[in-house]
Amino acid sequence: MTTNLAHRLACAAAATAALATAAPAAEIELKLAWLTADSPTDPYAIAAHAFEDAIEAAMPGRVEVALFPNRQLGDDKEILEGLQFGTIDMGIITNAVVANIEPTYQLVDLPFLFGSAEQAHDMLDGPVGDQLAENLRQHGVVSLGAAEGGFRNMINNMRPVRTPEDVEGVKYRTMQNPVFIEMFSSLGGSPIPMAWGEVFTAMQQGTVDGLEIPTSVVNSNNYADVTRYLSFTRHTYSAIHLLMAERTFEGLPEDVQQAVLDAAEVAIEAQRTAVAAAEAEVVAALKAKGMEINDIEDVAAFRAKVGPVYERFEPTIGADLMQAALDAVAAE
Repeated sequence: MTTNLAHRLACAAAATAALATAAPAAEIELKLAWLTADSPTDPYAIAAHAFEDAIEAAMPGRVEVALFPNRQLGDDKEILEGLQFGTIDMGIITNAVVANIEPTYQLVDLPFLFGSAEQAHDMLDGPVGDQLAENLRQHGVVSLGAAEGGFRNMINNMRPVRTPEDVEGVKYRTMQNPVFIEMFSSLGGSPIPMAWGEVFTAMQQGTVDGLEIPTSVVNSNNYADVTRYLSFTRHTYSAIHLLMAERTFEGLPEDVQQAVLDAAEVAIEAQRTAVAAAEAEVVAALKAKGMEINDIEDVAAFRAKVGPVYERFEPTIGADLMQAALDAVAAE
């Protein structure tokens, strides 16, 4: 036997032995996508990793999660379409985009509806949230729960926002959702609907003057590099929904279905806690990067301006569902 042949046979034997001892591939792989960075302070990423940890701990060797952050599988709209078609297993998607296929979700984005994150959690985890999930299921998407996006605030390069008048004339990028467009129009701003992937460049080039966004996303996606002012308007609570394609969910064994539901509950609780704990750290980081940060002066003045938004969207949300949400918030 030549030395070369002996070497090749030895290599082949070693490779066979390595394959024999390698851990077997999981029985089920779930592809989970989202549009923001895979950052330790990003709420989408925190939710994704929390779910991955929970389901893989519950189903070792049976389920593993493949993560696709940073628009690898498309923007929110494309990810949501993938869920509907069953070409993407799971996604973490902001409420406003979900509302584009199921209009009752517009309820969650109504401006100045929630006074605290706890109010939002109670509503989303209760009967109102159950009804929204039932409505979404009709579109081929299973809701596993609402994670914490944080309150959305206004950032811009024109001036701090302290009163409704400070919004007037400023070009704000909004999500491609009628509630947000109507909200900024009612405040006198100039809403410019735009896909997320275009926004950073638009800010750099001055195509838009600002946008509205959760504070944690400002930091994790480097908006302090291109934006001067952050105003804590807290105009909308940002729910980010952990979703699964109905086709994927229905194709899972019953015990795995239950494990997915349980893991989602564990992940959302852990994610909400982590996002809340990171808030002070995030604000300090943004100040250190040079952002000028302020609170608004009178929430009632803003609420008065956006009253017509509630009237406009009541027919699509449904009067009963809207009243149930208002009652739930008032009971807090």
